[in-house]
Amino acid sequence: MNSIEIIRYRLHNQQIAGTKFRNPLEIVESLGAVQSQDYSGGLWGIGLRLPGSTLVDIEKALIERKILRTWPMRGTLHLVPAQDARWMLELLTPRVIRQSARRYMELGLNDDIFERSEELISHALEGGRQLTREALYDVLAKGGINPEGQRSYHILGYLAQKGVICLGAREGKQQTFVLFDEWVAESRRLERDAALAELARRYFTSHGPATLQDFVWWTGLAAAEAKAGLEMVKADLLQEEIDGKNYWFSPLSVPAREDGSHIACLLPDYDEYMVGYKDRSAMFPALPEKSDSQAYGRIALNHTIIIDGVIIGCWRRERKNDRVVIRTKLFRSLDDAEKDALSMAVYRYGTFLEMPVSLPS
Repeated sequence: MNSIEIIRYRLHNQQIAGTKFRNPLEIVESLGAVQSQDYSGGLWGIGLRLPGSTLVDIEKALIERKILRTWPMRGTLHLVPAQDARWMLELLTPRVIRQSARRYMELGLNDDIFERSEELISHALEGGRQLTREALYDVLAKGGINPEGQRSYHILGYLAQKGVICLGAREGKQQTFVLFDEWVAESRRLERDAALAELARRYFTSHGPATLQDFVWWTGLAAAEAKAGLEMVKADLLQEEIDGKNYWFSPLSVPAREDGSHIACLLPDYDEYMVGYKDRSAMFPALPEKSDSQAYGRIALNHTIIIDGVIIGCWRRERKNDRVVIRTKLFRSLDDAEKDALSMAVYRYGTFLEMPVSLPS
């Protein structure tokens, strides 16, 4: 197996080169989690893997509480299956909280303040109430908790990581917060070993071929914990050494077909196809000259254009009244077939948004 074959397997396993799944929940269950600090980008990350879906379809899964948006790993917002959110939080967030201890101290946050904040916010949200971030800041201030600076942000993040609150429905363009236990009526609990094994199984099945180091990066787990998770499921995986690194993937994996056509996608920022790996070098053969490691990171986590799994440029959207224009910055010229594939990717994005989307004429 070489880098081209790695890409072909990942395109298939990440549901980019066709999918067997029928709804947003199945896509998120397959991937394990979808990074989503950019709300619209997270929704498109699901939509591009579900042909025929629209923005409304993905939001409906959130409104119906099938998918949940919260902070399960790396201190970053993700979309996760609602029924899996509790065990993911219990497995992944204690290390994040420990790593944040110094920042809490710098902000003057301690256990007493967190406990008082939990009391205030739980009381404000009980009974199914949904409040915006700013409304909760007011609740803290009126309760004697100084919300200024980054204190309020870290208080809400801490309570979300502890499973007290999570994000609910939107109020206009503002996301609201709700009580986790009220919003998620049913959620699975797993013992720690079972949770490690389940997360490892989902990751290597959906993101493979991938390395243990990739899994460590994606989860934010300590290396020993991540290795333990892999050890518990590796009998069900295939392993191949490539350039001195061990890659793991499901024996049910099938590489994307080579039928002469091109697969083009407009990836959102922080898409799982990029952010799901520590080593992203396989996707970068078309980088412009003089690019450095920082440019690697900026490009990989930005709005990227891929053709057949390789980054060939970046894109941004410009809203013009009732239509969207896609501006591109390509790292190389495209042949006619690749241009057609890119045009189809733009059309697919327009279908998702349910509005005209085009490249500049």
